[in-house]
Amino acid sequence: MDSHTSKHPPAIIVAVTGASGSAYAQMLIEFLLTHTTDHIYLVISNIGKQVVRYELKPSTHSGSLVRLLSEKLNTTEATRIRIFNDQDFFAPIASGTAIPQSMVVVPCSMGTVARIATGLSSSLIERSADVMIKQKKQLIVCPRESPLSALHLSHLLTLANLNAHIIPLMPAMYQKPKTVEDVVRFSVGRICEALGYAHSFYQPWGKRRIPSHPHP
Repeated sequence: MDSHTSKHPPAIIVAVTGASGSAYAQMLIEFLLTHTTDHIYLVISNIGKQVVRYELKPSTHSGSLVRLLSEKLNTTEATRIRIFNDQDFFAPIASGTAIPQSMVVVPCSMGTVARIATGLSSSLIERSADVMIKQKKQLIVCPRESPLSALHLSHLLTLANLNAHIIPLMPAMYQKPKTVEDVVRFSVGRICEALGYAHSFYQPWGKRRIPSHPHP
């Protein structure tokens, strides 16, 4: 069968940059491994690797980013995850002929936002995002920065106008989070919804019980 018409397994790119918030990427990968059959193409920037090691604890559980950095994959991960160096421009995801349907940059630094928005593909993460845009595939950008300058907002608007899905890593207090994990779960749930996955990270607002208050 011709390589351009053959069916490839569904895949998603998960890109991790040097912004704070490695736990979001780790929880998303855990979800993909346990709730989908999609293959995961993982790219972590050099600064992202430092942040992962600083923010997350070593763990043996499936999807642990600290362990994945050592490329010591368990059986499930070995069949589902491909890890690429951020400077490997020969990786298949650098080409429009092999790009998956979806890419999530989580967390996304504002430097990465700027370089993607201006087409400066100086790394595999940026090149892959550029390819997603030119091939009109799904690009999800999850910025983690505060406060946002006019420059940050301008670059995010550029990406939004290019049909990128902007999902800021923001908590929702109406979900009554009690732990840091609860805060992370909300944003990961938002990412899953954008990808079209059903999830149980939180209850939709219409299904939550709203407390009644007596009339004054």
